[in-house]
Amino acid sequence: MNNPQKARKSIALFFFISGFGFATWASRIPAIQARLHLSEAELGTVLFALPLGLMLTLPVTGFLLQRFSSRSIMLTGAIAFNLMLSLLGFASATWQLVIVLFCFGSSRNLLNISMNGQSVGVQALYSKSIITTFHGIWSIAGFGGAALGSLMVWAEILPAWHFLVTGSLLIVLSLFAFPDTLQQPPATRKSGASFILPDKKMLKFGLISFAVMACEGTMYDWSGIYFQKAVNAPKDVVTAGFVVYMIAMTCGRFAGDKLVNKLSAEFIIKTSGMLLFAGLLLAALFPYPLTAGLGFMMTGLGVSCVVPLVFSMAGRQTSMGSGAAVAAVSTVGYFGFLMVPPLVGFLAEAASLRWAFALIACLGAMVTYLTSQLKVPASVEVDKEIS
Repeated sequence: MNNPQKARKSIALFFFISGFGFATWASRIPAIQARLHLSEAELGTVLFALPLGLMLTLPVTGFLLQRFSSRSIMLTGAIAFNLMLSLLGFASATWQLVIVLFCFGSSRNLLNISMNGQSVGVQALYSKSIITTFHGIWSIAGFGGAALGSLMVWAEILPAWHFLVTGSLLIVLSLFAFPDTLQQPPATRKSGASFILPDKKMLKFGLISFAVMACEGTMYDWSGIYFQKAVNAPKDVVTAGFVVYMIAMTCGRFAGDKLVNKLSAEFIIKTSGMLLFAGLLLAALFPYPLTAGLGFMMTGLGVSCVVPLVFSMAGRQTSMGSGAAVAAVSTVGYFGFLMVPPLVGFLAEAASLRWAFALIACLGAMVTYLTSQLKVPASVEVDKEIS
């Protein structure tokens, strides 16, 4: 029998592990670049190994979720993820870094897909929304990992030892959190089906995820450059747009559950689409520090809750289990996260960065429209004493 409170705390720890581990790596990228003497172009090519590993293992993760419990895959992914993190700092040649980064992305995918599947399962045990808080914890962990990285840089600790100690501690935390995770059977698989892709019923969920994750990826890759080149902000505030975006996204994730409980998931997703459209368009039409910052804040709020809520709704489909549903929707969503940001560069080259952001804003309108077309099944009855 699953204990809802213990399961909730355990899955929250896995979200913390994922966020802290990834931010630990990201915080030391400049040091890795300097150590291997990589140019910006060479670094960009090397970094592509991570999303490539993630994308290529998306169908494999769906395949595994049809044969093994999501909790087993989550623990395996967490251990592999942190082992790869521990190895990243010891790469002494570019080809070694590429191989380890590929495995780092692959293991991160195993962890994140199964972890989100578990969070959907935990959500089903509660009568009120709790799922967006998990993603808020991921964001807080990211801030913590980045802060520790800054401290390690200041103390001149080599990335190898920083990664090794952090990865080892996160493995211990994974083993500690595992016993109270959800006991879920593997997703029911159709005969002959090796990979999981969204069926017609879930395609709209996947497209909503695609649009939102495309906006999220664009903000990660281009918000700083937008403030630098389109806003012409002073050097000391170039990163302000991204900071505002991240703070708004984190706050939105922690407030999301309360808003869903008072309103509805469908209303929150529709409103989020409007915020994405208005925020990106505001930044494109009025490229000044104040207005662009306000637009990025609206974008952060718009991005914050959509994906976990879409995962939750998709997980209520009767055709497959929650882990398989998350894998299917993620397959489409991650294409947006990985493929759209590079397209922004081509659009900016052909027209301007402002025009590119204005076009990406249309994805917000797409989110609102698709949500209005959804036929969401009623939630399964749960124990009302659980809160």
